[in-house]
Amino acid sequence: PVFAFRFGKFTYITDANRIDESERKKIYGSQVIVVNALRKQEHLSHFTLEEAVKLVKELGAPQAYFTHISHQLGRHKEINEELPKGIQLAYDGLQISI
Repeated sequence: PVFAFRFGKFTYITDANRIDESERKKIYGSQVIVVNALRKQEHLSHFTLEEAVKLVKELGAPQAYFTHISHQLGRHKEINEELPKGIQLAYDGLQISI
């Protein structure tokens, strides 16, 4: 099983490639979500970049950071430029305030 953690308005999800609707209900209302986005190509057990973007949009979080990123995803700056407003790649030392 994969566990996600919610602390108030902050939700952290990693090592996932799907979230059941019953569990999504626990995430709605989060202001910030951190979720894995391993690479652009499909993977057995992790969200792709496209799937992670879709998930964040479906959950309605105004801010999201992608983590658990493979070197296969691409360069940080280039990928961030492709992402929608409010979504960006996480990085070492990132501090989040809500």
